[in-house]
Amino acid sequence: MWKKLPRVLFSFPLQLLVLHLRSNLILLSIWILLTMLVTGDLGRKYGIVYLFLSPEYLGEVNFWSFFFVGFGFGGMVMSWNLTVYLVSAYHFPFLATLSRPFVKFCINNFIIPVAFAAYFLYAHVRFEVYDGASTWNAVFLHALGFLFGIATLLIGLFVYFYFTNKDILSFLKIKDGQYPPPANLDAGLGMGVNMETVRRQEGKWRVETYLSESLRPRLVRSVAHYDTALLEKVFRQNHFNALFLQIMSLLALVLLGYLIDWSYFRIPTSASIFLAFSILIALIGAISYWFHGWRFAVVALMFLIVNFITRHEGLNHRNKAYGLDYSAGKATYDFQSLQGLTSRANVQADQEEEIRMLNRWAQKVAMPDGQKPKLVVLCPSGGGLKSAVWTMLTLQKADSITNGALFNHAALITGASGGMIGAAYYRELYLRQLQGDSLDCGDPHYLNDVAKDLLNAVSFTVVTNDLFIPWARFEAGGYTYVKDRGYSFERQLVENTGGLFDKTLREYWLPEQKALIPKLFITPAIINDGRRMVISPQKVSYMMAPPVSVRKGEFMEIDAVDFGRLFEQQNPYNLLFSSALRMNATFPYILPNVYLPTHPSIEVMDAGFRDDFGIKSATRYLHVFRDWILEHTSGVILIEMWAFDRVREISPSNNQGVVESVFSPLGIAGQFIDLQYYEHDNSIGMLYDLLGEDMLETLRFTYHPSAQNAEATISFHLTKREKSDIIKAMELPENQKNLRRLAELLQPAGPKSSPEAVEKVLLTGQ
Repeated sequence: MWKKLPRVLFSFPLQLLVLHLRSNLILLSIWILLTMLVTGDLGRKYGIVYLFLSPEYLGEVNFWSFFFVGFGFGGMVMSWNLTVYLVSAYHFPFLATLSRPFVKFCINNFIIPVAFAAYFLYAHVRFEVYDGASTWNAVFLHALGFLFGIATLLIGLFVYFYFTNKDILSFLKIKDGQYPPPANLDAGLGMGVNMETVRRQEGKWRVETYLSESLRPRLVRSVAHYDTALLEKVFRQNHFNALFLQIMSLLALVLLGYLIDWSYFRIPTSASIFLAFSILIALIGAISYWFHGWRFAVVALMFLIVNFITRHEGLNHRNKAYGLDYSAGKATYDFQSLQGLTSRANVQADQEEEIRMLNRWAQKVAMPDGQKPKLVVLCPSGGGLKSAVWTMLTLQKADSITNGALFNHAALITGASGGMIGAAYYRELYLRQLQGDSLDCGDPHYLNDVAKDLLNAVSFTVVTNDLFIPWARFEAGGYTYVKDRGYSFERQLVENTGGLFDKTLREYWLPEQKALIPKLFITPAIINDGRRMVISPQKVSYMMAPPVSVRKGEFMEIDAVDFGRLFEQQNPYNLLFSSALRMNATFPYILPNVYLPTHPSIEVMDAGFRDDFGIKSATRYLHVFRDWILEHTSGVILIEMWAFDRVREISPSNNQGVVESVFSPLGIAGQFIDLQYYEHDNSIGMLYDLLGEDMLETLRFTYHPSAQNAEATISFHLTKREKSDIIKAMELPENQKNLRRLAELLQPAGPKSSPEAVEKVLLTGQ
């Protein structure tokens, strides 16, 4: 037994593991990062763990979704093996003497990939069984799909290397199993043997046994009698093969980027993550192989060069707002131009136009007994698909319990991110229903549409397109743009909603003008200065500053920008409505920031960074039209739809180390949501003072996870369990109480417009 112990300790698999721990820490960190993603230790709040454990393909979690995850994982495993072989095979010169050296190397480099795959399957089974997501048959089928995907890729590549990778016997033209004596071998080569060099090379890593293709241990033969030049020739040929395969893989990904419009090519997000890490591993390996000890300096230099080169517009792709005319020059964006947009004439004209729309609204909701109507303002919060589903569900239930009065009385919708997607979808369905389409806004089918995955298309495009220089183009609104993950997101959103969002901003002008549907303010945040960009088919300069600054002409900071007035020369109302929604839901890095045609250039991102509840815009609007509201309505119902509740836990500052205390003052920067809570309550308090306590009713519908479930994640992907948990939250006593209170406030409701009357308005404008 003791004699066999060295053969185990100095076996090739264990020695490779030691090598990784000693010399390949950067590559090893990728496996650690992936493990943290699968365990949920990293990114659980954003649902990344469920992208691995519950992957979707074509909207379903099935054998094929796990097959593609396995296929992507197999690609990463092969990239791992290729890279390690490139940078580390020279430590083990005995490989050159073996038949099919790379295949044997992969077999012996199994410990880390197999350990990860085993844990992945364990986590998958635990999630699907104990979370009640699937039956045992489904779990088995999913695991089989994962393993089959791995096997498909690895077997294909092993066949390739079987016929292409040469060993030392191939160069000597000697059949496998025939080993000439050293003297004959040297004579046949006509080369001198640098015995000392080879012995030094052998001595770096002691290896006594390795695993063959049959997984049986074999003794390692000495290579001292081989010429080092011949050994290097074998490795160079194998390395060339590995590099060739990695280059072909990158080219294949680039070609796949051209197929992003085909839903069958939108593989699960986790598969795309594996492919992305494959590229990263290959890049690290290539730099290490070519530059060795200079690799860190080369990486730093590459970052500087890339940053310098991409400063030029032609080499730096910037996402654009589709439908906007970027060829019509640039709008001036400075304080003087913003002051011009908020001139008294502009604000007065826009206010008068809005009052005409409010008068039409008042006529539509006129009560039979002459009683003044309630004005409803809807404020959905941000929160990815979780918020979109919760908002859609709340509107369906609230409109149903009030017999359609909710949306008939709604005058304004404003909010953030996913919540606005849900609210906009319900508004579009409501409009189609008014136009005479035979649909029911409360149909659960539409709730399922909102819950459909939006992340797979985005992640696939990142890996196959955005990591490179995007080159495929498309036409929108008469202008040409470059395809990227922003394009994929919008296309998937339009597909999920049955094409109902395939409209421009201009197409909502008339329905809003005639008060058929509530106005919808989309308010992404401007990164450059923190202002909000108010996107609406109407002119809304009155939203740019507090009313007193216009009335008295006194300076008060302009904190918002009217999109239509700023880009008057860039065809602003030709903006795709899907682009406006995307701009409002641009979570960092998941979606690209949108660059707008201004001088100096500005970019916008998720509205939640300024106002995750829509309360700032609602407060400004109610403040501006306070007098009209007090005269023509019996009060305002402010309905908030929160996809998460406040977290009231306070993080302690004690027991901090020296390093932690250095960063402690920066902690408040990460509390922007908590800061918004305080501003939210302050705004609500101000509204009570402006309107009167008897003229404002605030109803808040909040999603709370059930006791046995964790809170649904902030992501553009939801699991079946999360969808079910969100729907059940409407049954909570607090939400049921608010539904009943809403029904009391809106009864009796005024009659809705007939389909014939709506059609007349849309066709004639009268």
